[in-house]
Amino acid sequence: LELFSVLNDIKRLSVVRSGLCPDWENWDPSQPVENAREAMQQADDWLGVPQVIAPEEIVDPNVDEHSVMTYLSQFPKSRLKPGAPLRAKTLHPKRARAYGPGVEPRGNIVLKPAEFLVETVEAGLGEILVYVEDPEGHTEEARVIPNNDKNRSYSVVYLPKVEGLHKVKVLFAGQDIERSPFMVNVSKALGDPSRVQARGPGLQLSGNVANKPTYFDIYTAGAGAGDVGVVIVDSNARRDTVEIVLENKGDSIFRCTYVPVLEGAHTICVTFAGQQIPRSPFTVNISELSQIALPPSGSPVHREPVSVPQTACTPPSDRTRRAPPPPTPPRSRRPTCNPNSCRASGRGLQPKGLRVKEVADFKVYTKGGGSGELIVTVKGPSKTSLDIFIYSI
Repeated sequence: LELFSVLNDIKRLSVVRSGLCPDWENWDPSQPVENAREAMQQADDWLGVPQVIAPEEIVDPNVDEHSVMTYLSQFPKSRLKPGAPLRAKTLHPKRARAYGPGVEPRGNIVLKPAEFLVETVEAGLGEILVYVEDPEGHTEEARVIPNNDKNRSYSVVYLPKVEGLHKVKVLFAGQDIERSPFMVNVSKALGDPSRVQARGPGLQLSGNVANKPTYFDIYTAGAGAGDVGVVIVDSNARRDTVEIVLENKGDSIFRCTYVPVLEGAHTICVTFAGQQIPRSPFTVNISELSQIALPPSGSPVHREPVSVPQTACTPPSDRTRRAPPPPTPPRSRRPTCNPNSCRASGRGLQPKGLRVKEVADFKVYTKGGGSGELIVTVKGPSKTSLDIFIYSI
C-alpha cells in the first residue's frame, strides 16, 4: 500500500467514526510517524482497536500489506467508549481565500457574469455563503458550486445589474474570510464599436472645400451603450483648427458637422466606447475654393487708346508733327483679399433646426482675409426677398 493511502485510511476512520481527531487534515505531512502514533493511540484508547502493528511500520512503504489490512479490519466493528474526549473541529475562516475577477476592485461590467474561486483547504470543513450588495442596498445571494477538488474550492458566480460600488461578502462557517467584504466597482456595459458605421459627404476622399461646412452621420443602432467621439487632425497635424458640432439626431444617429479651414489631407478619427469604429481613421482631402478675378463694383472701365494712322494725302513736305497721344490712365487695382482665409459658422448655417419667422444668425470670421466687401445672399424656395442684416462686431 502507498503511504498516502494508508495514512488517510487511518485518519478518516478516526475522524469520521469518532471525532477524536477533528483536525487531522491540518496535521503536518512531514511527520508521518507522529501522525500515525496519535491516530492509532486514540483508536486504541477509545475505540478498542489494539495496535497490532507499530506506527513506524505502518508508514513504511515496504510494510506487510496483510498486517495493515488486519489492523484496519478492526475499525468497522469498533464502538466509541463512554467518556471519550470528543472535540469540536477547529475552523479557521481567515485561512480561506477568494480570488478571481469577481472580487477585483475594477474590471467588472453590468450584466456580465462575475466569477471567482474560494479555497478552503486550510480553513477546515464549513459551509460557504456569498452575498452581494449593490449601491442601492439590494442584497442577493450568489451561486456557489463545489468543485470537489483537493483544495476544496468553490466556484462563485453573480450578475451585477447596476453600475457602482458593490460589496461582496464571503462567509465560511458563518464568518468572514480574509479580506471580506470585497469592494468591487462595477462599470456600465461597454458597446461594440464593430457594429457602428459612419458615412456622409464629410467622409468622402474628395469633394470637400475649405471654409465650407460639411457633415457625416454616425449610426450606433445595435452597438450597445457608449460615447461617440470625433477628432479631426488638419493638414498641419493640429487638432484645434477645425470646429466640430456633434448632434444627437435620435434613433441612434449622431451627425457631425465640421468646417475645415486649411486645404490638404485631413484625418478624421471616429470612436465609440473609447475605441475606433470600422474604417476609422478616415482620410479626407480638402480643396481650396477657386478664385475668380472680377472687378469690384463701381470700378471705372479702362479702354486702350486707338491710334489714327497717317493718311496718304498728307504732304510729305509737311513738317508738322502729330501731337503725342494722351498718357494712359493707371489701371485700377483690386484690394488684396483672400476669401479662403474667412470662415462662417453658426445656427443660421445648420442644415436643420430653423423655424419659420425665426431669426437665423451666424458669424463670418474675416481675420486674415484682407480687405473686401462682405456680401450675403439667401435663396429660398420662393422668390420672396429676405431681410438680411450685416453688422460688424
